[in-house]
Amino acid sequence: MMTLPSASKSSHCDQLESPDVGNFAVSVFILIGILISYLPQHYRIISRRSSLGLSPMFVLLGTVSGTAAIANILTLPASRADMACCTEISRFACAAAMLGVAQVGVQWTCFFFIMLLFLIFFPRRPSRPSTPTPTTPTSPSSSPDHESIPTWAEAILVLLFSLAFFLFAFLTSLVFIYAAPAHLQGWANFLGILGTILASIQYIPQIWTTWRLQEVLSLSIPMMCIQTPGSFVWAASLAARLGREGWSAWGLYIVTGCLQGVLLGMGISFVVRDWRRKKGAEGAASGEANGHGNGASERSPLLQASG
Repeated sequence: MMTLPSASKSSHCDQLESPDVGNFAVSVFILIGILISYLPQHYRIISRRSSLGLSPMFVLLGTVSGTAAIANILTLPASRADMACCTEISRFACAAAMLGVAQVGVQWTCFFFIMLLFLIFFPRRPSRPSTPTPTTPTSPSSSPDHESIPTWAEAILVLLFSLAFFLFAFLTSLVFIYAAPAHLQGWANFLGILGTILASIQYIPQIWTTWRLQEVLSLSIPMMCIQTPGSFVWAASLAARLGREGWSAWGLYIVTGCLQGVLLGMGISFVVRDWRRKKGAEGAASGEANGHGNGASERSPLLQASG
């Protein structure tokens, strides 16, 4: 295994022994914020008892990119050096040094739970019909077109591919750690680049799905409101902790923050549009009711006079 010289290792551990209180507080705040940011999405799926509106590819790529991110930060030599120092420094200093790993771990766990909810509350149907069947016309907002609803087989593939990549990343990381430690930085960079690419692609099918449905349905706007600015804060925190060498870890969250902003803007525009339509419909109905009432009252004196 690759080991650091004792003097170099002690010097690195000495730097971790006295963590910056301000950076520690920010890191804890981000950790809690990550957890809280996913709760609205969990609640929305559970409360609606449906995952309709979430793209299967969005869920799959989000889970896989999260797996790549947690494998990346666990295999980065800088992170492994921090973990090795936990035997030489205080528990508080060790906890402060591991906050970056904890943040990525919480993010992966929360998105993995989204994948489970996606399967549990999936709107099941046997198969996609080859030819459209005549149906009663309905409002697009209340009944999405049949072709936009994924099949149960697609949902199962999301689970299978997610588990397969998890096993691949876990086993391959073990091989590099114990059999080829000299190439560990390259493997970590590969995972970071892969996670960044998948996270970028992840939002393309969800943006397309939301645009096609013209509404958010089971996609949580509050979650994106928290996560969009949070992604940039998180990236800055990881950059301060890992430095330039850790670009493959914090670069991921800059990319995802930008794409989340696009999806958030689209979702808000649909919510505002629906709210205006609802207000307009209520105003028209109220005006029509008042018009009938005024017409009846205006005709009453004339009817009385003619009588």
